Amino acid sequence: MTTELYPRERPGLVRDAAAEAGLGAVLLTPGPDLRYVTGYDAKELERLTCLVVPAEGEAFLVVPRLELPAAQESPAGSLGLELVPWDETDDPYELVARRLPGVRTVGVADRMWAMMALRFRAAMPDAEQVAAGSVLRGLRMRKSAAEVAALREAGAAIDRVHRRVPQIIKPGRTEREVARDIGDAILDEGHARVDFVIVGAGPNGANPHAEPSDRVIRPGEPVVVDIGGTMPSGYCSDSTRNYCVGEPPAEYRAYYAVLEEAQRAASEAVRPGVAPEAVDAAARDVIEAAGYGEHFFHRTGHGIGLETHEEPYIVAGNKEPLEPGMAFSVEPGIYPGPHGARIEDIVVCTEDGHEAVNATERGLVVIE
Repeated sequence: MTTELYPRERPGLVRDAAAEAGLGAVLLTPGPDLRYVTGYDAKELERLTCLVVPAEGEAFLVVPRLELPAAQESPAGSLGLELVPWDETDDPYELVARRLPGVRTVGVADRMWAMMALRFRAAMPDAEQVAAGSVLRGLRMRKSAAEVAALREAGAAIDRVHRRVPQIIKPGRTEREVARDIGDAILDEGHARVDFVIVGAGPNGANPHAEPSDRVIRPGEPVVVDIGGTMPSGYCSDSTRNYCVGEPPAEYRAYYAVLEEAQRAASEAVRPGVAPEAVDAAARDVIEAAGYGEHFFHRTGHGIGLETHEEPYIVAGNKEPLEPGMAFSVEPGIYPGPHGARIEDIVVCTEDGHEAVNATERGLVVIE
């Protein structure tokens, strides 16, 4: 699967995109862009690791000599890239500059450390720096079949975690205790890393980004569980489900039914040619019509892939039509204050509609 996820033609596609954008080269340091192009999940160090993709010529990977074995053993080692090691007394920024004579505009990785961008600016004083994300966004937004398969694998893994949650949430336990056990389950179910665990009980469920606290979960309190991690493939999971120990308040059940309808309407709106803002509106219209509009105050979704949050964003104002292969969350929420709820699936735009990679029950899970 590695060669399918990180194919040999990726550096060439970036080169072509850079040329089309009028850039002389693209410089990618450790982070999701570098991993997307090469498969190399390089350590973020003060020593420079940088994929250099000239608009004319072949790409090459500059690495500290002590990191050379890791680069060779990564998928980057099988791409046919030239690996250029540098020693402790070398200046890797000057090394790159010497190999890019006459370049006047360079795209630097969006996540490049400021100190590295400044060192490149000093080494290439005549080259204007722009964000490389504009070059890579079109490639990364449209997932390949292998990437969609990786997202399915991630979705199935986080689904398995949610199926374990009813055995973890108990009255008398704190949010922090529950979050710790859920984090362990995320790793147990195949993730390489836990990215986040949100356990919001009672009023904390009305804070979409609540941090687990020492608050004790009480009987009859709804609990929002929003969890995600990164798989060994590098691709991410993200799913939100809602639980309650015992019978929830009647007003909660009332708006939860509205939320289910809104999440379903937004998912069903996904198809090629539809603007992301229309998907957002599909959820928002249902919630506003039921009188809860003021309690839904975030976008409906975000793209996902090698990052939990990436393009496209499902929000008012985004008119860029959806295309097959675009993957993103559909996660409307209602947060009145005494409690809150959010339902989140990752969906992929297909040739004729959408596919949800999450399959667990979207209804409220009542824990007896």
